[in-house]
Parts: sequence; structure tokens; C-alpha cells
Amino acid sequence: MARYIFITGGVVSSLGKGLASAALGALLQARGYTVRLRKLDPYLNVDPGTMSPFEHGEVFVTDDGAETDLDLGHYERFTGVPARNTDSVSSGRIYSNVLENERRGDYLGKTIQVVPHVTNEIKDFLHVGDDEVDFMLCEIGGTVGDIEGLPFFEAIRQFSHDKPRGQCIFMHLTLLPYLAASGELKTKPTQHSVKELQSIGIAPDILVCRSEQPIPEKERGKIALFCNVRKEHVVAAYDLKSIYEAPLAYHREGLDQAVLDAFGIAPAPRPDLTAWEDVNDRIYNTDGKVNVAIVGKYTQLEDAYKSIKEALTHGGMANRVKVNVSWVDAEVFDKSDAAPHLEGYDAILVPGGFGERGTEGKIKAAQFAREHKIPYLGICLGMQMAVIEAARNKAGIADAGSEEFDHEAGKTRFEPVVYHLKEWVQGNAKVKRKTSDDKGGTMRLGAYDATLAEGSKVAEVYGSLSIEERHRHRYEVDIKYREKLEACGLRFTGMSPDGRLPEIVEWDDHPWFVGVQFHPELKSKPFDPHPLFRDFVRAAKDNSRLV
Repeated sequence: MARYIFITGGVVSSLGKGLASAALGALLQARGYTVRLRKLDPYLNVDPGTMSPFEHGEVFVTDDGAETDLDLGHYERFTGVPARNTDSVSSGRIYSNVLENERRGDYLGKTIQVVPHVTNEIKDFLHVGDDEVDFMLCEIGGTVGDIEGLPFFEAIRQFSHDKPRGQCIFMHLTLLPYLAASGELKTKPTQHSVKELQSIGIAPDILVCRSEQPIPEKERGKIALFCNVRKEHVVAAYDLKSIYEAPLAYHREGLDQAVLDAFGIAPAPRPDLTAWEDVNDRIYNTDGKVNVAIVGKYTQLEDAYKSIKEALTHGGMANRVKVNVSWVDAEVFDKSDAAPHLEGYDAILVPGGFGERGTEGKIKAAQFAREHKIPYLGICLGMQMAVIEAARNKAGIADAGSEEFDHEAGKTRFEPVVYHLKEWVQGNAKVKRKTSDDKGGTMRLGAYDATLAEGSKVAEVYGSLSIEERHRHRYEVDIKYREKLEACGLRFTGMSPDGRLPEIVEWDDHPWFVGVQFHPELKSKPFDPHPLFRDFVRAAKDNSRLV
């Protein structure tokens, strides 16, 4: 039976909670324990996939096709444990389930209330899979005191009392602001945050305090006294140059030991942090740098491309180089020359996205990379833009475009080399979709197999002819244009097992130009970089050293 660690937050960034959760999971793994991490989010969206990246950052996709909060990406990157659809839930999903239960008659005509019906639904979610691991880490989104989060706090309070004594602990993250004018750390925000948590029946066992400055023993003792925690359970979380320092930093501050003490686990296995020491060595001991341009349309919010940024960092670690990422807004050169914006970069990456805005700039980025022999990685929409560029400029299809853009505009303007995917095979079943379906959850989502062509660049990179990658898209390159495009040199080197859906394209006469319909960044980890990103950065490194 799993031990539960509930992670709540005061005034602290969401990355602070997500990072602390992921780092703690990695530390417990380093001691030989099995872990699973979960996110309970107070927002009312039933499906994070319906949210704009500007609203909530990246939508992370699991193998089983769940669209989840981006924190699950951190959980996977730090622990290597593949997330599942049961690892993320929102208020919207909980309320939707409760209403479905009521309509079905499960409550026998009773009045539906937050307590017990909503809280019971949350507790049922928490119980899933608790016999599979040693520790279940559950992060509660939002800030203590938020009205949306109250049902979750009440549920975890009840849950801790339902379990045997000592099977649940609470960890609370707060901010210790530093006032430069007076040269002091202020503990009052932490005191008030804990007081708010205690007012709803939850007493934290461990406090993790975000701070720019070292926490003096006097302030540490003051926090322990007024917040009713042991002094050694007041853990400092200082600013770090890299998020991958977090496991080592939290271990130095005693976070994992504080958790074991709170559960009364003694003696405990010593942690093996060799892998994390190697990760940090690769981050800070590099042989050079490469400059990579990410050409997208959500560049004002870097969290929209969080996994891509981290996957490039992992590729840099594998090649002992620092990857300098520049965010290039594709709309800037929608109607102008791309060269002034893309010259000087060692590689170009065009990520996924939805809608027509910025796509002409992405097409020009693919053309620039092709003509100037610059390493190019196109992901999802980035692959589709590379295909449209090839169709227009090499295959003579001047009005090549995507059905997505015509659907958005409400009129036909393009020859659709990229079309709306209406059916595909998932397992032994055929899935069908219509353009009129609701947007939420109607995409080709989750992990699918692909078969690679012998002798292709991607087969060499993967070291295999069979791969499995995660998808998130509604539109697909039309296979009927394959012959015409391959005659121009754009090879279809990855296909679905039934040969109907293009998965990968690459240019024959280019040092490194690959477009993939899936999202390889979602499976990359610092201690296990994704093969495509590892080789993409290797190609960028080679390109940077050309005279």
C-alpha cells in the first residue's frame, strides 16, 4: 500500500511545486523506492487540450492518449515513469463525472453536494493504483485559499483521516520574499499561508521555502515555531541555474530525509545519485555551444514549448554542448524574407501548433533550411509546413496548403496536401472523426507504432526499423502526393504499420532535414535524451564548426 505525500502551495510559482514534486520523486527513486506522481488541478476545463497555450502553457500527452498539465512532463523527465491518464484530473473532470453519475441514478435521487459527492469522487481518483508503488506524490494545483481548490483540500484532508495513521504527510511550498531595502527575509507570508492551510484542517509536516537568499537559523527557527513544524523540516529551495540541479540541491537541504523522518522510515537505503551527478556534469562541463532557432507562434510564452526546450537541453547534454535557444516569431516574416531573421543559426526547429496564423513564416523557415543546408527538425505542424514547402517549390503545386486553413477561413483556397484525418486504426479498432465533432479529445492522441525505411536517416538515428511515438493532431499529410514529392527528393521514411499515414519525411540531398508527425520531445529525459534530439543537436554542432 502506497504512502501518500500531498504537495500544496502558498504564494509560489507552479514550476516551484511541479519541480519540487519531480525532484522529490527522483530522490525517492534514488533510494530504491517506486513512485508515481499525480496532479490535481482546480481549473474547470474538463480537458486541458481545449486550452490555449497562452492560458496554460504546453499540453502534455501521455502514451494512453490523455491531454494533461505540463507538470506531468517534469514528472516523466525526472523519474522516467510514463504518466497515465489516471495521473491528472481537473475540477471540470470531477464535476463532469459527478453529474454523469447523478444522471445515471447512482446517487438514488439524493441532493448532490460538494461534500460528500465531489470529495468522494476526488478520493476515488487518489486510490487508483495505490497498490503499485511505494510512494504516491500528489500535487494540488493553485494556491491555498483559492475558492476553486477548496474541494481538493477537503478531499485530501478526509483522505488522510481515512488512511491508517502515518500513511499520509503534507508538504507545503511557500515564498520567503527578500526585501533588499532592509536586507531581510520576511517570514510572514509563510506564516499566513500555513495558517490558511490549518484553517481547513491540514497541518503541514514539511515546509519548502523558496528563497533568493540563504535562510538564517534564526528565521528557520521562527518559521518552525510559528508554523508548528520541526526545524529540520524547514527546507530551503534556492534559485538554481538549471532545473536539473534540483534533485542534488534538495538532497543537500535534506528534503528526502525529512520525508522519510515524517513517515518514520528508519533505517532507509542510501541514495544513489550517480545519474544526477552525471547530468549536472554534462550541463556545466561543455565543449562548446550551438544556436538553435525555434520558429513558432507562441514564442511570447516559452512554457508553450516546454518539452521542446528541455529536449534540446537533453540533446546538448548528450553532445557536451550548450544549446542556446532563440524564440523566433513566425509572423515576423510571414510576408517578408526569412533570411535576416534566420541567418547565423546552427539549426532550425519548427514545432507544432494549430491554426493558419504564422504558417507562411514557418513554410519560409523550412525553405530557408532546405536551401541553405541547415539542420531542420519539423514537429507535427512543422513537418506539414515542410511538405507544403516542398509541394509548392519543388513539386510544382503552387497552391499547396492544408485543409485546416480552409476550414478556419470557411472557404477553399488551397490544394490540400494536408487533409483532415477522418479515420485511422488504433489497436484492432477503427477510429472515425468528422470536422463537425467537438474539438476536445477528437485528435489522434497517444502512442502509435511506425515503420521506418531501411537506409534512412531516421532508421540510423533510432537504430531500429520499428518505433512508438506520441501523437496530437487532427490533420495528416495526404499519401496520394507521395509519388510526386518523392520524385523531387522528399522521401517518406516513416509510415504507420498499415502504410496509410505518413509519419516521417526527410530530404535525400540534405545533411539533416527531418519532419515528424509525432511529438518526440515528450519522451526525452536528461538521463536518456531522445534519439532525434540527440542527433539533431549533433548535426547543429557539426554545422557550427564548418568553416
